[in-house]
Amino acid sequence: MDITIIIAIATMGGLGFIFAGALAFADKKLRVVEDPKIGEVNDILPNANCGACGLAGCYDFATNVVDGKVKINGCPVGGQELADEIARILGMESSASVKLVARVLCNGGNAEAVMKEKAEYNGPQGCSVQTIVAGGQKMCLYGCLGGGDCVDACQFGAIFMNENGLPTIVEELCTGCGLCVEACPRGIIEIHPEDRELFVFCKNHDDPKRSKEVCNVACFGCGICARKSDGSIEMRDFLPEINYENLDISKIPIDKCKTGAIRLVHPEKAAELLKQENIEIKVN
Repeated sequence: MDITIIIAIATMGGLGFIFAGALAFADKKLRVVEDPKIGEVNDILPNANCGACGLAGCYDFATNVVDGKVKINGCPVGGQELADEIARILGMESSASVKLVARVLCNGGNAEAVMKEKAEYNGPQGCSVQTIVAGGQKMCLYGCLGGGDCVDACQFGAIFMNENGLPTIVEELCTGCGLCVEACPRGIIEIHPEDRELFVFCKNHDDPKRSKEVCNVACFGCGICARKSDGSIEMRDFLPEINYENLDISKIPIDKCKTGAIRLVHPEKAAELLKQENIEIKVN
């Protein structure tokens, strides 16, 4: 055999041996061993990859929760049942957490809001488009546009547009992920604990005269609720702002609100709870 061929074969073989050794050494020294608990947690996650936990996706959440960087109840989609399972995998105690749900804080549907008369908008009906192009058909610049962007954003079928042109939350299906909040250009949807009952169902910061002109159910900033609240409600730009940490709903004169802008989500449920504590509250 030609000596040149022999040298070539030996050279290639030697280089192959050296490279193989280098790769084996690098694999041994640089190998990152994944905690098997990451895979276990990832397997029980809903795999919605919605980002509601604040991370890139479900696998990223699994990695961070195993590393102790996020709380075991950090996935709003999975709820308490998932938190309990994660706690079991990690050998931790699971604490009870209140379910989060979306609340639509606007009463101004098609029947209540005053519509524009000078121009009729016939373009795309999406809320984000209406905001940019014409501001929608309603005179109120703070209320729901009725385009249904929140419905399109919800991955769980927890929102639908009712006959009055307002989004309605199906609480049993809502996971509190917050995608609807991000989709709403008017900011009328917020995420709150399920057991939170009292809300101001209005976002209008216009002065009293203007607010009455644009919507029949808008808060017109009378301030009665704030004056009777012992400091748990403050008026900011003609709109009540609730401090839930100090709130005692039995002191709020809900029945005095002429437009029903401040009210309970579930009046019967809240009244029953207060009744158990021997507290009476009047509701509309």
